Amino acid sequence: MATTHPAIDATLSQVGVRLRQLRAKKSLSLSDLSRATGISKSTLSRLEAGQRKPSLELLLPVAAAMGVPLDEIVAAPRIVDPRLPQKAQRTGGRVITPLSRNQGEPKAYKLTIPAGESAPLTRTHPGYEWLYVLSGRLRLILGDYDLTLGPGEVAEFDTQQPHWFGSTGKSEVEILSLFGGQGERAHLRARSTPTAPPMG
Repeated sequence: MATTHPAIDATLSQVGVRLRQLRAKKSLSLSDLSRATGISKSTLSRLEAGQRKPSLELLLPVAAAMGVPLDEIVAAPRIVDPRLPQKAQRTGGRVITPLSRNQGEPKAYKLTIPAGESAPLTRTHPGYEWLYVLSGRLRLILGDYDLTLGPGEVAEFDTQQPHWFGSTGKSEVEILSLFGGQGERAHLRARSTPTAPPMG
């Protein structure tokens, strides 16, 4: 079964309107265009009304008869730039770069945490967080656990548990973060093991 693309469908749906406008601009009747192209008047009428699917077999002789390039009848689909504007913000010593365009949740961020930010201060708030370490070593305190995660390691936790994450103090750490304020889960689990016995 053939698949369609919304942008292509939208472009093709405008062919009839463009064709009618160009014909009016050239002061041509349907009968004039039919004689010039050899295409029946009824076919041209259905094409302009959107009742006949545009094809090169129809559009090429029409464009030639009106003396216009084909792209005046069929506009190329608009391609949206997929790149996301990265407007980094500095909060304290951390650099936070939003990575998601949508306004919903979860939201994605890239965080760069300096080596000097290594003094734990746990907090709690509603939500769920997923962390992926890009470079450096991340220290994560979660409840009674004190974990160290290296590049490629992942952690996921309920932010209503007392938590803090930052540098181990030796170098800066870069991480990706997904956060959902309503407790959305990323369905990935921490695969680090505690570097120290549970505190307490």
